[in-house]
Amino acid sequence: MQHVSSFAKGLWVPAGAGAREVADAATGQVIALAGNENLDVEGMIGYAREVGGPALRAMDFHDRARMLKALALHLNANKQALYDLSFTTGATQADHGFDVDGGIGTLFVFASKGRREMPEGHVLLDGGFESLGRTGAFGGQHIYTPRLGVALHINAFNFPVWGMLEKIAPALLAGVASIVKPATATCHVTELCVRLMLDAGVLPDGALQLICGGVGDGLSHLGPQDAVTFTGSAATAEVVQNALPRGVPFTAEQDSLNASIMGTDVTAESPEFDLMVKEVVREMTTKAGQKCTAIRRVLVPQPLLQPLIERLSSQLSGLVVGDPRDKATRMGPVVSASQRDDVLEKAALIGTEAECVFEGEHGMDRGAFFSPKLFHCADPDGAEAVHGTEAFGPVSTVMGYRDLGHAVALANKGQGSLVASLFTHDSDVARDVALGIGAWHGRVYINDRDTGREATGHGAPMPHLTHGGPGRAGGGEELGGIRAVKHYMHRVAVQGSPSMISAVTGRWVPGASKVEAKPHPFTLKFGDLALGRTLRTEARTITLEDVETFARFTGDTFYAHMDEDAAKRNPFFPGRVAHGYLILSFAAGLFVEPAEGPVLANTGLDNLRFLKPVVPGDSITVDLTVMDRKSRNEDYGEVRWHAAVSNQDGEAVAEYELLTMVAK
Repeated sequence: MQHVSSFAKGLWVPAGAGAREVADAATGQVIALAGNENLDVEGMIGYAREVGGPALRAMDFHDRARMLKALALHLNANKQALYDLSFTTGATQADHGFDVDGGIGTLFVFASKGRREMPEGHVLLDGGFESLGRTGAFGGQHIYTPRLGVALHINAFNFPVWGMLEKIAPALLAGVASIVKPATATCHVTELCVRLMLDAGVLPDGALQLICGGVGDGLSHLGPQDAVTFTGSAATAEVVQNALPRGVPFTAEQDSLNASIMGTDVTAESPEFDLMVKEVVREMTTKAGQKCTAIRRVLVPQPLLQPLIERLSSQLSGLVVGDPRDKATRMGPVVSASQRDDVLEKAALIGTEAECVFEGEHGMDRGAFFSPKLFHCADPDGAEAVHGTEAFGPVSTVMGYRDLGHAVALANKGQGSLVASLFTHDSDVARDVALGIGAWHGRVYINDRDTGREATGHGAPMPHLTHGGPGRAGGGEELGGIRAVKHYMHRVAVQGSPSMISAVTGRWVPGASKVEAKPHPFTLKFGDLALGRTLRTEARTITLEDVETFARFTGDTFYAHMDEDAAKRNPFFPGRVAHGYLILSFAAGLFVEPAEGPVLANTGLDNLRFLKPVVPGDSITVDLTVMDRKSRNEDYGEVRWHAAVSNQDGEAVAEYELLTMVAK
């Protein structure tokens, strides 16, 4: 008998007063006790704020990203232990791929995005510098800074690993300590995952704590600097939100009657028909249908209704339902006897409006087994239970539609879903459906023969894209790359001079102070390139021969460069002008240091603007300024330079940002 522990204020606290039993989903045998009414949740919140948060905020974004990567690597090396224990939740080996591997993969993605998309500092920019005057001496910049509280994550039973990791990854990357509260039925798996992460030795004290059991009066001790994320039923979400003090940010991911639509262009012989069958069967049976993104409603053109029912029934009839430890098993039990009873109740309610056209068998005399049920609703327009009842198990309902507008209306009757899928090879159908259902859905997944093996699946939330949905689905968002990190940060507008803004943000702003010094900046290593360091080049005169030679050499003989009369008729030019790319090329020739040195490669340029024409006889000069730096690995980093090209009168003719890789 395992006494599942909580991790509070740096100590493991075993199950105690008020502990609940946890049973093996396949055998019904009680395997653990979880919960402790004497857990000091208020103290945990204080510990996260006073110890964990400051320790995380002392690290920069790249430090935290490296921490996430180390956690992912350690979990990946020890995931067999998570697999072995997860069998007790009813999950099959294939299900482990969604929960365990999916969670670890999410850590890797946020670690990578943190290094590639976030600065090597403590401030995240939102947009660019906004000049608030004519001279640019005063302006503003929106920035994100970490909240000074704690992130409390209340998770559902179906994904004890991924459900935790997809929430704590962006919170930790933001610099906010996390307290995880998993569902009791599967908290023993979450506890093991937390133990493994702590064993990695990279988490600061107080950065991660765990509550296995109830939170007591903990919610009442939260405030506006904290954040609560919730995954579960709408009823429980309402209870949690009502218990929170005013001003506590709350994000809910809850009930969802997700739909899958077969396009009007599809026939029974189309590849898209087979793709839809595969997806529906997978979503009905993965995790025994216990997925917030599972397909609950299947919308199909009336002529294909019966062929689809027959194909789905055929596929489901070959499904082996049994003990998840058995390699032959394709679907295990639901998580508990109480969950099985809930699915039975909800399926019976759906059955009042729809006919059961397929019901599988499992042959098990114990455990929380529930065989797949496929319903057909003949009157989807008048069906309230079908569009309003989520049977959180291997249950789905097929219904026919008259035309595409009817399909859109039926999909939207779910009143808010996490995801809808569309199977079509017609781009017009794809556009009409996406625009028709987008307002009621968090994600629209379109699959056809062209996506091949790269299609991620209807029910697989990707860390790169937002996961959430309006209305019934809770109205919140998770994931979505760096968008998720911002959920745990506060956006504030900072006003001041360009130099002050640069000091706050750690990124040089045009107009801020510069330092002109020798030697040439291209001879300096990455760590020696201070923000604001500037190279002012010599001048170069542009001749008519330069323009004509460039035109012949590149093949760019556009009339503005070659025909004086035609160029004068153009409202933008006074006559023949130099090519924009000639200006860029000559600018590079002015600031490049030709000798071998720390600069390894030019990787591109951003925000290029040609501001004033350059005519033969003009001369150009370049100010090249270190704008930003970002480490890439132990050997080199990326340096962003601001290049300002001006003419002999000091007028700006071109401006851009140059990216180079520089050795450390």
